Amino acid sequence: MKQNSLGATVRARLSGLHDAEARVAHVVLDQGAQLVHLSVSDVARLAGTSASTVVRSCRRLGFGGYQELKIAAAREAPPEPRDELDPLTATVRAAQEALGGLPATLSRTDLRSAAEALSGADRVLMAATGLSGAIAVDAAYRLRALGLPVDLPPDPLTAHLAAELLPQRSVCLAISHSGATRTTVETARRARAAGAKVVTITSYADSPLTEESTWVLLGGGQDLVFGMEAVASRLAHLTIVDTLSMILLGLGGGRAERAVSASAEVTADHSY
Repeated sequence: MKQNSLGATVRARLSGLHDAEARVAHVVLDQGAQLVHLSVSDVARLAGTSASTVVRSCRRLGFGGYQELKIAAAREAPPEPRDELDPLTATVRAAQEALGGLPATLSRTDLRSAAEALSGADRVLMAATGLSGAIAVDAAYRLRALGLPVDLPPDPLTAHLAAELLPQRSVCLAISHSGATRTTVETARRARAAGAKVVTITSYADSPLTEESTWVLLGGGQDLVFGMEAVASRLAHLTIVDTLSMILLGLGGGRAERAVSASAEVTADHSY
């Protein structure tokens, strides 16, 4: 496990943990590399729970047990205290951690499978709202520039209708930081019911949206800032979009090359 991946792995699974397990996860996040100096009983005391719950929590977080978690913690660089960082440094640090954690949370197999489904889709329906809506606009442009038939509905009602009418060889690309935005989840649910595949880009492994998904592309997992997701999560999601685009370019062959050429010509027409 590489540097910064421990925090990314834990944050990605936080939403699926029960109260005591979540407290253990927060102790792991708070302690970071200092876990190497703590026993399982120490962690249990800090989390206000039992040693058996700590071990169970480690397994829920994707580790074989507490010892494996300590090994992962030992590979982490000691974090600089957040309260000593100015806002710019703290924001940049969060972005670096989010991007550095992607290799630990993002499945290459799911990336490839999702790209293959998108490449062969008769239609790609975008589902996102709020701050994730801007990422959906970026993703829609990139997919269209690769020759894919993209539908980016302007509002949730239109998105739900579009999902109901999707042909079976379609893909719904859903983007949501929390995975709990009701309108996005409903679009994905309707798309799945219509027989389409659902590709989700999100920050948390367990959510209502992931339950409706065929493939989950996981990256981010940052805490909310003033009621909004941190920029770090959006950077992670945009990186996933870029990665999908690179894979799709290779899968698309001549179609993708012609589309990219057309996109370049259109861009040139709008430049001085």
